Amino acid sequence: MKRLLPASVATLAVLASLPAAAQFQKPEDAIKYRQSAFTVMANHVGRIGAMAAGRAPFDAKAAAESANIVNTLASLPMTAFGAGTDKGAPNRAKPEIWSDAAKFKAAGDKMVAEVAKLDAAAKSGSLDAIKAAMGGVGGSCKACHDDFRAEKYSN
Repeated sequence: MKRLLPASVATLAVLASLPAAAQFQKPEDAIKYRQSAFTVMANHVGRIGAMAAGRAPFDAKAAAESANIVNTLASLPMTAFGAGTDKGAPNRAKPEIWSDAAKFKAAGDKMVAEVAKLDAAAKSGSLDAIKAAMGGVGGSCKACHDDFRAEKYSN
């Protein structure tokens, strides 16, 4: 029984990763997937950011909906940075994503955690809470872009 549990957990982990790996038959599929997820996230964070900065009227319902979308998508792009996905379509991924994978994973985990805080703040309906949470989201995005996103597209 003691050996069965670790074996079962390992089997489930492998099976859970199959759908993500299977959807990226070619490197360009993974690149397009992660770029699309980041684009949708950026649009919704931008909507919330405009409200937080006073450039758009505050709409608690719209902010909560956008935060929920970002929270739902936050972990998706991270699955699309597999080996070989640095080439195949124009992208701005720096080599450090793969050479310092632990640091990149930590940056992704930080972003996911900050987005979850934004989602909770938006659900509260408090503009002040949203403003505070936006700082963490913006900081985590900037830190990752500084370390892992090139200025210009490859290819």
